[in-house]
Amino acid sequence: MYPLIEIKTVPIEIEMKVSHAKLEYSRGTADLEISRGDGGLSIKSRPIKLNIDTFEARNSVVPTAVRSIEQYSQQGQQASYTATATYAQHGQMLLDAKIGQDMITQFAAESTMKNYHPNSGIKFLPSVGPEITWDPGEMHIRYEMDKLNFDWRVNHPQFEFTPGDIELSVTQQPDVIIKYVGGPLYVPPSADPNYQPVDVEA
Repeated sequence: MYPLIEIKTVPIEIEMKVSHAKLEYSRGTADLEISRGDGGLSIKSRPIKLNIDTFEARNSVVPTAVRSIEQYSQQGQQASYTATATYAQHGQMLLDAKIGQDMITQFAAESTMKNYHPNSGIKFLPSVGPEITWDPGEMHIRYEMDKLNFDWRVNHPQFEFTPGDIELSVTQQPDVIIKYVGGPLYVPPSADPNYQPVDVEA
């Protein structure tokens, strides 16, 4: 007698994908920017400055009103001093009882000689020269060289870490297959063409 049922099992199928961890390195970069600053040359000079003061020289030719009054007052004061001294001297001599004609003649001669000036009315004008001063000249020279400016921009190296990954996927579900492998069943059994009665002994 053969088995009538065939049982078959289908196992489960699992697909596993593994991604390994990664450490990626990005190289650092550096940028350089160069700029130029222009220099220059500057020269500043100041020539000699000549200062001429002609105030006193002009006053010696045409004095101002204030200066004229001052000069006349000094001359009058000096004349009064001279006259006072002369009159005192003459008075002392006149007190002498023995004064004679010769003394009077001497007084007249002295008076004439004092008032006599060989160069009367002659003088050099201006009698005072101008006052001359000067400021020395100056020169300033400034030179500045060109400049180069370097600007570095450095990007530091970076590390990027990618963690590992495990992916599981079921490609086939488990199953049980039951299959009937026997022949057809007849009811009643005698309807089977290949039916053979069973001998039953009494």
